Amino acid sequence: MKYFCIYFLLFIIYSFLGWLLEVVNIYITSKKLVNRGFLIGPICPIYGYGVLAIIFLIGPDTHDFISVFLKSILVCAILEYFTSYLMEKIFKARWWDYSKNKFNINGRICLETMIPFGLLATLIVYIIHPMIKKLVLLINPMVRLILTIILLVIYIVDNIISFNVMNKIRKEIKKERKDATEDIREKVIKWLEENSVFYRHIKNAYPKFKINSKGNK
Repeated sequence: MKYFCIYFLLFIIYSFLGWLLEVVNIYITSKKLVNRGFLIGPICPIYGYGVLAIIFLIGPDTHDFISVFLKSILVCAILEYFTSYLMEKIFKARWWDYSKNKFNINGRICLETMIPFGLLATLIVYIIHPMIKKLVLLINPMVRLILTIILLVIYIVDNIISFNVMNKIRKEIKKERKDATEDIREKVIKWLEENSVFYRHIKNAYPKFKINSKGNK
């Protein structure tokens, strides 16, 4: 249970940092805030899974920088490709598309993003992960357990709600070869506004309350 708590908290931290990276990147390029990712909450699990996969694959053997870099690229490429493939098969939509980028494979991965991902993952292995893991280990075991239980419940509920909403709206999603993240997000928010009991309760209590589907302040 101890190790599950440690690695689950690491997974949540990296998923949040990945979400933050996506939000900042979109803000820099489009000057607007967009809640990236499949889940409603502020996390992108693909980053959490990716970092943990790299950490487990590389292990303590970090003496060869080139080897770490290449393994990181391999893990990122495989994870991103099959995540894109599965999401498209299940929901008939793409959350990202690199068809216009050079050296891409079916628009799911491309060299232009794999190299930065490899460099970022290498930075995580050598600098960021040792610091974050040390901080997680400093948390009192009982507090760590409570945090894990709370975050796990939230994560499971978010997954259930997100999958349910996506199943409800997937017939409305146009099957196009493009990054459909923002379009899907708007449809999810619209569905929640129209069908969620919790949203209607908040709306009745606070008439001016509104979900910002565009992500702008």
